[in-house]
Amino acid sequence: MKNIVLATAAVALTSTMALADGHSVVRMGTEGAYAPWNFINDAGEVDGFERELGDELCARAELTCEWVTNEWDSIIPNLVSGNYDTIIAGMSVTAERDEIIDFTQAYTPADPSAYLALDADLDIEGAVVAAQTGTIQASFIADQGWTVVEFATPEETLAAVRGGEADAVLADQSFLAGALEGQSELVMLERKEVLGGGVGMGIRESDTELRETFDAAIQSMKDDGTLNELIVKWEVASTFE
Repeated sequence: MKNIVLATAAVALTSTMALADGHSVVRMGTEGAYAPWNFINDAGEVDGFERELGDELCARAELTCEWVTNEWDSIIPNLVSGNYDTIIAGMSVTAERDEIIDFTQAYTPADPSAYLALDADLDIEGAVVAAQTGTIQASFIADQGWTVVEFATPEETLAAVRGGEADAVLADQSFLAGALEGQSELVMLERKEVLGGGVGMGIRESDTELRETFDAAIQSMKDDGTLNELIVKWEVASTFE
């Protein structure tokens, strides 16, 4: 991915990055496979809600940022090991994850999780449900005592339903709404689940200054309304009140 050098922010933040944490460039880690949150566009670059959000946060914090992609199932270990400096990948804040890494304040409220299935009358509690490995949806299904089959990528969960390996898939409603476009075989069930504590940026526990810097940038976007505008533009979640 090509580096982006970002202009001086119009809004001055009280917490600035003096690079005391050793970050000459802040590497923004994302999955690149979860539209509309993050995906790879036709030019081979990271795109989506989180690309636009991350670029604006870096601009406001007067940081030079670079985008890095990583598969979901190793995205936290590779943050901890130093392959990049943040996770900005539709990651819900949970107590389990917070034991391993730190999080900024949420940059979206919790997006409802929804089910796609071949049958609108499916009894979900007796069904085989697909979910992406390491997600709050996979944990939720297991915690209910239902049958869950896990896959490495979001596309594999959809393929499992189409191919008969699972009866339904549970994922963020915004992702599944995009998957419904242009096809008629899958239907979204009426049942929804509200999981997690909103979506935030993952930061190594040692990088307190970097977390505080992005916290301030997120707050500035909440204060001037631009964060809600991005949420509405990309239809990823409900807006902040």
